[in-house]
Amino acid sequence: MSLRPATDLFSEWADVGRDEGMERGHSASVDVMLDRLLDGQNRPFTAMDIGCGNGWVVRRLAAHDLCQHASGVDGAPSMIAKARAIDPEGDYVEAMLPAWKPDEPVDLVHTMECLYYLEDPLGFLHTMHDEWMNPGGRLVIGVDHYTENPSSHDWGPSLNVHMALLSIAEWTAGLEAAGFIDIKAEQVGAKEGWAGTLVLTAHRRSD
Repeated sequence: MSLRPATDLFSEWADVGRDEGMERGHSASVDVMLDRLLDGQNRPFTAMDIGCGNGWVVRRLAAHDLCQHASGVDGAPSMIAKARAIDPEGDYVEAMLPAWKPDEPVDLVHTMECLYYLEDPLGFLHTMHDEWMNPGGRLVIGVDHYTENPSSHDWGPSLNVHMALLSIAEWTAGLEAAGFIDIKAEQVGAKEGWAGTLVLTAHRRSD
């Protein structure tokens, strides 16, 4: 049986309200991610959430006093429809990665539980570095499905979707190869039977 597009799965989840559960389940990790992304931020910024779902992180970024503009992109039509219904004035784009890119690069990029659905997530790191981000920009990536978290390994087969399984070392090496600097990896929220969310932070070098 051929794999189904992850965007179809997430549209179905939005249709039955599972996006709200995803928000609750990821909230603690995203709190840490946003702390890392915004730490020391002292000048106006633009921001993008990749795999924005119903837009909850976009709305959190937009509420920051220094945020000039926050937007989100997701390939699941029902997720974007829900984001627009909740926040009609917000900027939510329905588009497929890696083909789509923003009209203008941004200062901050956040992405939680999205990149490993791509066929070549490490290749997309190059695209983000070169085409999505301003010099000096910051990136934070959250990943629950990774080699050091064995309880996540069966997710792809159980859902019949593609999920790239990469190790912490592979993610960090991929960021370095893409040109990022100040790369840090940490596992947050670990407990028995769960290795925690892998949180990766990095910067694009200032020109």
